[in-house]
Amino acid sequence: MNKNNKDISEDNQSLNFYKKGKIPYKWVICLSLVVLVLSIIVSITNGGIRIPFIEVKESIYNFDKTNTNHLIVRDLRIPRVIAGALVGAAFAVAGGMMQGMTRNPMADSGLLGLNAGAGFALAICLAFFPEASYMQIIMFSFLGAGLGTFLVNFIASFKSGKNSAMKMVLVGAAVSAFLSALGQGIALYFDIQRNIMFWTAGGVAGSTWEQIRLISPWIIGALVGSFIMAKSVSILSLGEDVAMGLGLNTRMVNILCSLIVLILAGGSVAVVGAVGFIGLVIPHIARYLVGVDYRRVLPTCSLLGAILMVLADLGARTISPPFEMPVGVLTALIGVPFFLYLARSKGSEL
Repeated sequence: MNKNNKDISEDNQSLNFYKKGKIPYKWVICLSLVVLVLSIIVSITNGGIRIPFIEVKESIYNFDKTNTNHLIVRDLRIPRVIAGALVGAAFAVAGGMMQGMTRNPMADSGLLGLNAGAGFALAICLAFFPEASYMQIIMFSFLGAGLGTFLVNFIASFKSGKNSAMKMVLVGAAVSAFLSALGQGIALYFDIQRNIMFWTAGGVAGSTWEQIRLISPWIIGALVGSFIMAKSVSILSLGEDVAMGLGLNTRMVNILCSLIVLILAGGSVAVVGAVGFIGLVIPHIARYLVGVDYRRVLPTCSLLGAILMVLADLGARTISPPFEMPVGVLTALIGVPFFLYLARSKGSEL
């Protein structure tokens, strides 16, 4: 009994020691907010056509519907920047929660079946319910994300013993490939390749004010929920045995956190499609900066994820104009080397 208490005390001391991180938390939040605002301004003013900042201000305060630049700013660029910031924050926080809950440094909605499941459900929706409203599409996306999560956890549980991080990743990759193949097969059979291509490539080009109006309450509500659950995630990240010893209702916390992750990942895929690796990379950067206390990690993830998505969208529009590169390609260029680094450095621990 004394040994267990000693172990718990050491874990708590470890948590408190790393709470400060490499940089003071307030500095990280303030700098991240400044960079996010600057990124949004640069993203709105740049693209296929460069629009001066003064004209952007005029389009907001003195909108002229006969002015083409005002229409571009109000109807195209501002919606896609807001959508990019929302889903970037959502993907990053979802990944951070998954890594904390499972103690798996490679956990990410794209790697563990959520994105592929949501994409599969969207293919079914577009094939069998072509007249579905956007809200119905969102609900299909949530259900698909839940299906992907269930399949990964169900298959990984077959082998006796605790699920290792690498086994979860391998099962997630297999399930993702399977669901993606089914989705593409449905798209080919029902001749909806063009409709599904957007979800496969990923991007915020088609974002509208109506989409933002429908999805923002879900994402913002789930983000707030994640911040409320952050302390419980911190305790859970010490291990279920330790968490239960500290009086945490681990079953309820896992259910609530899983629901939040499903809303964040499923809603984001409904908006931008299969954009991966944001939830893998950003939580590691956040923990490096502010420590392992998820009351600090998750807010930092939300800001850094928003910045990455806004900048990735800007890069997609400006690398080879007038053509637009899928945002998922740019995030993969960052995420794949990082994933390989994790697989190599953590391989002996998994």
